[in-house]
Amino acid sequence: MTITRRRALGALAAIAATAAAVAGPPARAADAAVIDARVNLALGRLWSEVPSARDLASRAKGMLVMPDVVKGGFIIGGAYGEGALRLNDPVEGYEKHGGYYSVGAASIGLQIGVQTTSHVLFFMTDAALARFQRSDGWEIGADAEVTFPEAGLNAGIDSTTLKSPVVGVVFAEDGLLVGISLAGAKYSPITR
Repeated sequence: MTITRRRALGALAAIAATAAAVAGPPARAADAAVIDARVNLALGRLWSEVPSARDLASRAKGMLVMPDVVKGGFIIGGAYGEGALRLNDPVEGYEKHGGYYSVGAASIGLQIGVQTTSHVLFFMTDAALARFQRSDGWEIGADAEVTFPEAGLNAGIDSTTLKSPVVGVVFAEDGLLVGISLAGAKYSPITR
């Protein structure tokens, strides 16, 4: 069987239609209680999947939890999710809220598929946390370098990780997406 240009384009269109159907209609913005519940579930999953993240959280000044980030793409890709900033108080722990945020990203290039992930950004210094909180739109790579441990935190937290002002952990990956990352993701405050 010979693959013609028409068949190849038809197959690509079918894949794009399938990806759009799997992603479903755009999600409605969640209210504060829904975001908080999702954040709590994501943290429970993080503690069970990456136990050493608890040590990182205890050292951090705050953490931005993005529980459900949906990413999809077929040449042109995008991602969106909503979450909450939790501040590390010496007495109350992470019960203090620092507000609600959305993350969005767009990309173009070799990418295909749909995936849902969760991620947490740990702000390891007061300066990094303050810079994030003052920002109207904070972007990975432009406003801050974020360290994502290559082997994950299960390999352990080393001195290089602890010296980084912001450490990111991606977990709870469901689905398959090839060729998209968090580089260039923009975080913006939202009102809930």
